[in-house]
Amino acid sequence: MTVPGLIRRTLAVSMTAILAAVLVACGTPREPTIADVPPSSAARPDAATSPGAIVRGNSRWQPVAWSELPGFEADALFEAWNAWLKSCERPGPVWAPLCPEVRRLSIGSEAEQRQWLQDRLQPYRVETLQDGSANGLLTAYFEPELQAQRLPGPGFGVPLYQPPANLKPGQPWFSRQEIDTVAAAQEALRGREIVYLSDPVQAMVLQIQGSGRIRVTEPDGSVRLVRLAYAGHNGHPYQSIGRWLLDQGELRDASWPGIQAWLQRHPQRVNELLWRNPRVVFFREERLTDFDAAFGPKGAQGVPLTPGRSIAVDPQSIPYGTPVWLASGGPQIALQRLVLAQDTGSAIRGAVRADYFAGWGEAAGELAGRLKQPLRLWVLWPKAQP
Repeated sequence: MTVPGLIRRTLAVSMTAILAAVLVACGTPREPTIADVPPSSAARPDAATSPGAIVRGNSRWQPVAWSELPGFEADALFEAWNAWLKSCERPGPVWAPLCPEVRRLSIGSEAEQRQWLQDRLQPYRVETLQDGSANGLLTAYFEPELQAQRLPGPGFGVPLYQPPANLKPGQPWFSRQEIDTVAAAQEALRGREIVYLSDPVQAMVLQIQGSGRIRVTEPDGSVRLVRLAYAGHNGHPYQSIGRWLLDQGELRDASWPGIQAWLQRHPQRVNELLWRNPRVVFFREERLTDFDAAFGPKGAQGVPLTPGRSIAVDPQSIPYGTPVWLASGGPQIALQRLVLAQDTGSAIRGAVRADYFAGWGEAAGELAGRLKQPLRLWVLWPKAQP
């Protein structure tokens, strides 16, 4: 996926796409279909020159030969280089010395980029520390595009908020249900409204994804495109509404058609469903220039995400800014490519676990809603860097 240029389509996301993205983690996992490259001694570097394994958090990195990386000779590396340049805006201490070379190679050929990778970096297969498994899970996320109004009005009565003044990191604040029903919570949020959406489910989807592109109608009738970026949460754990429906026996699977049918049958229970997730995310408004619109929101590394080339990881296992070779195959998409670890998420935990940034808009939302398939990862780490 190349980095999109200027926005060329209307900023309207179907509820099918965004609700599917909320519920992807709730369904029954598919059987693995990826054609995994099995670990083998033939794929390891020569024992005389091979570095040792590296343990980080709950992962073990096993050194391997470049020949183990599926599709390495076929990837369009220049696409990943754009994401790497972003990481070099805020590099960690391991990567800062290599960033001048990365910048110079941004105008190099793919052959030069590929050769540099092999000369300067060592691939390590990522495995779980507990049992040595190299198989994990890939999901995806996206940036919703929604319509909103600056002031409440007919059809637009669901507010999104800035953080309340008395919010303290690490301490629980009012829950989602309390924000909707308790006068003290509503008073604390008075004047903190940023925009108003048309649907409470859209609001929760935006909070789960962590950011979104919003086309805001101002009081004078003008329309502005802005980004709402993550600015904190209320200190409560995330709970899946789809999982709750499964556990209650309301549905047999949390697919979108099932959820949509459930909502149509039980419109009076919308709040009951949404209140199963007590976490509320607060936002800050950011100006979105044409240049900014070509990239996603800033991830946990503090740099803008690149569609198709940024992933969220568990930073205890893979540090931010690390180039990673990703291989995943299934009914939705086949991926064998270079990506950058630039973000994380509350559900992204474990050694072989990644969330693929699909971009923004309806197609990205549909992919994020469907993608749940096997994964293998290889960290590309500077040589002579333990």
